[in-house]
Amino acid sequence: MDTAHQADANAIVIRSAEPSDAAAISNLLGQVGTFEGLLQTPDFPEAGRMEFLQKIEPHACRLVAVAGDKVVGNAGLHLAQMSLRRFHVRYLGIGVHPQWQGRGVGRQLIARLVDWADNWANVLRIELHVHADNDRARALYESFGFFEEGRHKAYALKNGRFVDCFSMARLHPNAPRITD
Repeated sequence: MDTAHQADANAIVIRSAEPSDAAAISNLLGQVGTFEGLLQTPDFPEAGRMEFLQKIEPHACRLVAVAGDKVVGNAGLHLAQMSLRRFHVRYLGIGVHPQWQGRGVGRQLIARLVDWADNWANVLRIELHVHADNDRARALYESFGFFEEGRHKAYALKNGRFVDCFSMARLHPNAPRITD
């Protein structure tokens, strides 16, 4: 990361996402330059996302990245399924405002999520999907130990064409053990 981008990253505050952040997060997810990499659609009303974004998830970690008083990124680790047998797994979702992409925001968000997963939440496995044409995101995930598990052909409609995505996962690098 160059010096200018490092300075940008230092101006960011990462904190827990609160229900009062829902409108700002919804707006972020609907931004041109953000929604295309997610499973969001253009011109979707903020109100359609509000119920989910305002909900407290007791077994999740939801964060926002704030520059000044503006939410410029959000990320979360959510239960993959409500199954006792998959309680050790979380699904990663992340979105960064287009003007803040490539400036260290995503890296800071993922670093906080990985710390939470590894040191506080007994998470063994983190899963995600990433569009096959999103090389920058894939490189970021790989830098945190994510690896490709498979390719999904025609996974999503994106800008009038079907695109593939990769399933990626990260296993806890040093899973907790009982010590004497």
